Amino acid sequence: MSYRLDQGHGQCTYHIGVEDDGCHSVLDYPAISESAWVLESIARSLNSVVLERKMIQNEIVMGENGQVRLFKDGEGEILIVEEPPVLGRHDDPKIDDEKEEKSSGRKLSTAEGAYTRCELTIQRVETHMLDPSPLGLSTLQSRTSSIGEGIDGAVAATEMEKLSINDSSPSKEESKTFIENSDEQPVSVEETLSSRNVRIAVVGNVDAGKSTLIGTLTTSSLDDGRGSSRCAIMKHRHEIESGRTSTATSHLLGFRHSGEAIAGRDRIRANKMKSEDEIARESYRIITLMDLAGHEKYLKTTIHGVSSGFADYSLILVNSRHPPTHMTQHHLNLCCSFGIPVVVLFTKVDGCPEHALETSKKELAKLLKSPEVNRRPFAVKTEQDITTCMDKLHTLAPMIDISCVTGEGLNLLRKMLFCLPKRRRHEKKANRPFEFLVEDIFSNVPGVGSVVSGFVNAGELTVGSSSHVYVGPTDDGTFLKTVAKSAHVARINTTHITAGQSACLAFSLNKELRKKLRRGMVVVAENPTSTKEFDAEICVLKGEGTTIRRSYQAYVHILNVRQSAFAREIHIVNNSAFGLPPSHGAKHDDEGIVLRPGSRAKVRFEFAKRPEYIRPGMRMLFRDGRVRGVGIVTGIPDIPAV
Repeated sequence: MSYRLDQGHGQCTYHIGVEDDGCHSVLDYPAISESAWVLESIARSLNSVVLERKMIQNEIVMGENGQVRLFKDGEGEILIVEEPPVLGRHDDPKIDDEKEEKSSGRKLSTAEGAYTRCELTIQRVETHMLDPSPLGLSTLQSRTSSIGEGIDGAVAATEMEKLSINDSSPSKEESKTFIENSDEQPVSVEETLSSRNVRIAVVGNVDAGKSTLIGTLTTSSLDDGRGSSRCAIMKHRHEIESGRTSTATSHLLGFRHSGEAIAGRDRIRANKMKSEDEIARESYRIITLMDLAGHEKYLKTTIHGVSSGFADYSLILVNSRHPPTHMTQHHLNLCCSFGIPVVVLFTKVDGCPEHALETSKKELAKLLKSPEVNRRPFAVKTEQDITTCMDKLHTLAPMIDISCVTGEGLNLLRKMLFCLPKRRRHEKKANRPFEFLVEDIFSNVPGVGSVVSGFVNAGELTVGSSSHVYVGPTDDGTFLKTVAKSAHVARINTTHITAGQSACLAFSLNKELRKKLRRGMVVVAENPTSTKEFDAEICVLKGEGTTIRRSYQAYVHILNVRQSAFAREIHIVNNSAFGLPPSHGAKHDDEGIVLRPGSRAKVRFEFAKRPEYIRPGMRMLFRDGRVRGVGIVTGIPDIPAV
């Protein structure tokens, strides 16, 4: 049903009592009514309501020879009665009352031989004020047998009305009062996934419990202390066996208007996780948690995840039982280099000795107060503390003690996540030319073809047969012109994507062109250009012993682009966009200018392998093993790409 609603742009029609070949199923009213009731309950679990429920009789009759035949002219007129939905519309209860009055004069027959069929029109309701499951499927299973056995249609309808009003489903009067008194307007899924979506990077050392925390938050169930929560979100077998995350993944955490977190597990099937589309449709506000690797072996994966993740905030996790390690310092410096506000979480506080927790906090306070980070630690113990630090996150570093086993501090953390304001306003870039950053490639999706996933950095696009886009650059610097056939956002089929959304695009490419797709490409609507050289204003970070001179080679991260590059020209500058002290440490020798930690300069880089699509204003980071410096792309020289 969810697929049919997506295909029908939020609306679909079900015909009950009709075979696959179009013939009548020859079923009586009780059986048809019971099936319609089950379909209506399934629709409610998908945040949908029944707009029309038509019961149709007097179309066929059983002949004398035992075969079904159509009614002849004059034998009777086809009876069509529009009944009110059993579970109600809940968006306008007056409609149900009008249908009940309108159909009260025409009665459906429940006699044997009064064969019936039904037409249900289902409409998805893009609002988060509707309880998505007022009547559980488990309730249906246990009570269905009592309906339709030896009772007529009127008794069946009465019984269904009784069953539809339980503890979790409000009555018509309550629903009407709730809607009239509600100040919140319905919010579309598209708006929720863009302007109400806060992206948070989760980083920390390898034993800090990042995946466990995300699993606990998204599944709404506590950890057993042996890795049950992290197993629910990890992708690969070796990750589950070792407990070490090696890939960057994202997971959705939804909130309602009231700030209540949406349970990540299905209410009917306890072992089934809710899919992304179910969470997105029920949520008023969404938190995208990006699970990044903590082991030093996967540091380059974490750097790329922070560089291309467009994170609004970052959660720095610290194991309270051990002092912060050098990886914690790297992660702090990495987030602060990109200007991302940090929130510190001390995990595993259950059973942690008091002196060990105090030692960890003192060590971390030293890291936060260092010149590279320059944050003041702020302990959060009450909801009032959350309100106090909300508008000071660029100077403060809130610290919360949590435990995923006992649940300590998790409610405070959920409250903070719900209150975090969106920092990146991607909706303001909707008027710019379309720009989609490719993060992953799926070359041979059965029945679809080539699919790419990534982030819509600017503009908007309507997909379809006339939606021509350019994908590239390829190894020779050219772009592939193709058609964006379809798009998905949070596994929801859509025809329109806009800035700020993580989406998937399907292209019309043959087998030869599919081989040219790679990570780091860009999808644009207008014919772009690629370049192998670019100018950037950089700052060499302190605390890392390195010497940078002409022909210095480093690995460059520019949003989703990552490639080795050479420093071709270096010029010293005395002003910087980072607000750092004047340049120092730069020296001249026989080979030219030499940059030391703390220096700032304007450098012309040249990519080592292939041209890339970059533009002025993009933030960059370069490393030769560990992070050495950050910068901003200031210009593209007028040199044709090779």
